[in-house]
Amino acid sequence: MTRPGHLPIASMKDRVSDAEWKARVDLAACYRLVDLYGMADMMANHISAAVPGEDNAFLINPYGMMYEEITASSLIKIDIDGNILAKPDFGELDYGINRAGYVIHGAIHKARHDVACVIHTHTWPGMAVSSLACGLLPMTQTAMRFLRIGYHD
Repeated sequence: MTRPGHLPIASMKDRVSDAEWKARVDLAACYRLVDLYGMADMMANHISAAVPGEDNAFLINPYGMMYEEITASSLIKIDIDGNILAKPDFGELDYGINRAGYVIHGAIHKARHDVACVIHTHTWPGMAVSSLACGLLPMTQTAMRFLRIGYHD
């Protein structure tokens, strides 16, 4: 019997390698921590992790699930071209991925194979600074850490 508001998802543990399962558990924990620390914007931002031992494959959240709902088995595996490689059975909800999230994460995973995890958040301070025409001014030591910023067309 299921609880109201609870989506039963079968475990993916026996369908993936041990290394991928560990990455899934760690990534799900990261989603929960980002939510716990108030850095989640409901479902409008993303965290991804490269799948160990698989070139050009990474894990990302299903579009429509809140950060506090993410589990190791609910994550979707995609390639750097945005093709879904593996996902659980979400029943009638049939969650997919957010295309905007894929574009950001896919570009980074494609360019930087040494990067294991990418976190894109919408924190209140970050949104406030990004709304300023001047952006983040290099006026303090802390701000200077962000002097070299990359952009993706």
